[in-house]
Amino acid sequence: QVQLVESGGGLVQPGGSLRLACAASGFTFSDFAMKWYRRAPGKEREFVASISSDGGSTNYADSVKGRFTISRDNAKKTVYVQMNSLSPEDTAVYYCTIYWPPRDYWGQGTQVTVSS
Repeated sequence: QVQLVESGGGLVQPGGSLRLACAASGFTFSDFAMKWYRRAPGKEREFVASISSDGGSTNYADSVKGRFTISRDNAKKTVYVQMNSLSPEDTAVYYCTIYWPPRDYWGQGTQVTVSS
């Protein structure tokens, strides 16, 4: 079965960096685009970034453009997001996801807290 396991979250000071990872199993990783979403306290889940199956195309939310970088290692079946210049507004639970018709699959999420 599809499994997505996020890791790398934690507490970081404003201006700091974190690198999240999402390890995938149960499907042919290199066939699927991957996405990161986040849900901040009291807010709707929002798109963060996506990457094509071969890693050649990426897309970012305006709120993270220039600060976050999504990447993937198809040999390791892992997708990453490098997050720099973090601010308290980036505090959220971060999820990776795939769409395998007819449904989306989600990981359990990893908490990122940006606070001094």
